[in-house]
Amino acid sequence: MNIEIKKSKNPIKYKDAITFMEQRLIDLSQNRSKDLIWILEHDELYTGGTSYNEDEILDKSINVIKTNRGGKITYHGPGQLICYFVIDLKKRKKDIRKFISLIEKTIIETIELYGIQTFADKNNIGIWYNNNSNIQKIAAIGVRVSKWIAYHGFSINLNNDLNKYKAIIPCGIKDKGITSLIKIKNQNYDGLKDKLIDNFISNLKNQAF
Repeated sequence: MNIEIKKSKNPIKYKDAITFMEQRLIDLSQNRSKDLIWILEHDELYTGGTSYNEDEILDKSINVIKTNRGGKITYHGPGQLICYFVIDLKKRKKDIRKFISLIEKTIIETIELYGIQTFADKNNIGIWYNNNSNIQKIAAIGVRVSKWIAYHGFSINLNNDLNKYKAIIPCGIKDKGITSLIKIKNQNYDGLKDKLIDNFISNLKNQAF
């Protein structure tokens, strides 16, 4: 499968990442480049998707970067695994809902390799963990589609500072919490990035998509 894999060791500025993806989208739409899967990390910031509102900012001193991805407000920072992508759906089925399901499946399968069971919720986008009936978010998904090319991506809370979420109503959901893999199960997560990439590529290849 003709996909470029990009793994950044140092934190990438959010605006630089968006600029890079938007240029890749143009290049891909003109058949000048490959699909992209990009694993990275951001320094601390808050971003608001197309459907967030100001009431979801609890700490008015924070700066929220408005972005054109779907979804509401979320936090990015050290210890969070971010997977951005630029994937041409014209080469596959033009089915956004099915593509979101493929992302959910990829995250769930990868986390399961570390002995943690998570699930998707049709009413609340993202991936969730049931902590003794306390439903907590472990991964956020935000996708935009332009010219039938899907981009932006998803984030998995690995070992990030969960207190940062207190400044916002994460993803606009008031009645559910936020957690991280290390909080659920304190173990070595080395290799998670590579396993995630392998599962993503495998699902793109093997599903009827």
